[in-house]
Amino acid sequence: MTASMSSSESLCLWLALDRLTAADPEHYAIWVLKSPYPSGHVHHDRIWSHTLSQAWQTWQSMFSLRGLPQVPHVPSAYVPQLMLDDNGDSSASSQTNSYSSRLMQHLGLNLWQWLFDGPVQSSLDHSRGIAQGQSTVMRLRLEVRDPELISVPWEIMQSQPGRPAVALNQQILFSRTTSAVDPLADWGLDNGLRILLVVGHDAAAADDDRAAATLSLQKEADLLKNILESRADSRPGRRVVRQVDVLLQPSPADLIKHLERYRYNVFFYAGHGVPAPDGGLLFLQPKATLNGTELAQVLTRCRVKVAVFNTCWGAQPERSGQQAIPRSSLAEVLLHHGVPAVLAMRDSIADEEALSFIQVFAQALAERKPVDEAVAIARQHLLTLYKFNQPAWTLPVLYMHPDFDGELLTPMPTDITRLPGDSGIGGRTNTHTISLREIGGDGKVWPIYRGLMRVGRLPDNDLVIAEPWVSSKHAEIFYRRAAAAESSEPTYFLRDFSRYGTYYLSDQGWQQIHRQEVPLSSGTQLRFGSSDGCLLEFMIEPAAQS
Repeated sequence: MTASMSSSESLCLWLALDRLTAADPEHYAIWVLKSPYPSGHVHHDRIWSHTLSQAWQTWQSMFSLRGLPQVPHVPSAYVPQLMLDDNGDSSASSQTNSYSSRLMQHLGLNLWQWLFDGPVQSSLDHSRGIAQGQSTVMRLRLEVRDPELISVPWEIMQSQPGRPAVALNQQILFSRTTSAVDPLADWGLDNGLRILLVVGHDAAAADDDRAAATLSLQKEADLLKNILESRADSRPGRRVVRQVDVLLQPSPADLIKHLERYRYNVFFYAGHGVPAPDGGLLFLQPKATLNGTELAQVLTRCRVKVAVFNTCWGAQPERSGQQAIPRSSLAEVLLHHGVPAVLAMRDSIADEEALSFIQVFAQALAERKPVDEAVAIARQHLLTLYKFNQPAWTLPVLYMHPDFDGELLTPMPTDITRLPGDSGIGGRTNTHTISLREIGGDGKVWPIYRGLMRVGRLPDNDLVIAEPWVSSKHAEIFYRRAAAAESSEPTYFLRDFSRYGTYYLSDQGWQQIHRQEVPLSSGTQLRFGSSDGCLLEFMIEPAAQS
């Protein structure tokens, strides 16, 4: 991942804010830690004003559920209705909606004006100008070091009335981050989404009716699996494989064993959770919990890139008396331990809201959108469904490692990987079938679609060869447009990336290539990694005439 960071890293504006001294709790410092241009690294002191405190307290009284009894799955869309008259008359509802809209906007404007003041606003303006000049997006990352300000909905900041909130903007991709992390390892990009869906204990289910509770959880798991696997875009080159495996109320040991046995790039948890000092507690089973620190170890060890939590308070720190405990929220703990991206809820979220968000978020990831852009798209969807004056769109909180550019999947294939015969390559119709065929054994055949096949030991490859001498990402077979006039047969090459090389049979006998390319002709025999490996034959055959 770090190898793909260079372009987006230079267009990132990273702010950090912290309380200056405990003796002066209203006095804060704001730093620009990263900027697209050298003079953009500025520092500015700010006083947390009484007006801002009052706006924040009023917002909490209207929208926050944490002060209310902790009932799982309380629909956040119902919160403003607490202010309705007993007769529920529509004029009261209209007045409440108008009040809540003004309240949402009022806090958003005040937060923006407080954070982006003086030299910080100048740094933002200059950075946005650079991004616009390069016709690219800018990433805005906010590091909140004071735990008391973690629960503030920074996502709702807006520069002017009528302007979109910062977390809804697809030209400024907003996320929270931290500098207290190790550099991110390069885990590469994937060809598809591999999601582990874990459905844990539902505290709302009746403990005295185990059968009904189990059936309810199974229905929830089936629904979530269908949503995560749904495919709305079938355009060539855009569809990606979505593999969704489900664990229903696993024990901690079973969960860890499953993560270690299979490779996933997205971890999704739905179930009961509560704040706790070590990153919160996830209730996998009624009496079996896993805290954030324990979960972080296995997620980073198994190279999970995105962790998503449909559980209450995942982005909220635990409190000890009247004080918030630093780095205690689930999202923060996972990020500090090296998970590249964590998406958690700031407050309780209704089931229907969560499902709407998840569906659009997963679809955006499948369309190869970066994680932060996918969150912005899904957040816009929530606002459209549940309105600006409802808190649904404000609930998801995205944390991203400062080295992570949000990219999960390989880019769409370019012209050199398009299958010969597609329109755009000479305007021809499909005339050939390209494949690899096993010689001996079961005689299996693996077609090569869209002019590209990736070969390796890991399950995200197009052809998986489970032999110890085959590398994780061993080689690829790809089409390259001929420089001169097109020949009667398409031109394919094999490119090796492996540790032990690839063998091919030529007129001079078996030859080995290592980190090189070699042209392929129909009938070329191949072995990957070892001269004792599985024997395969590359084939170009005329397509069957209909």
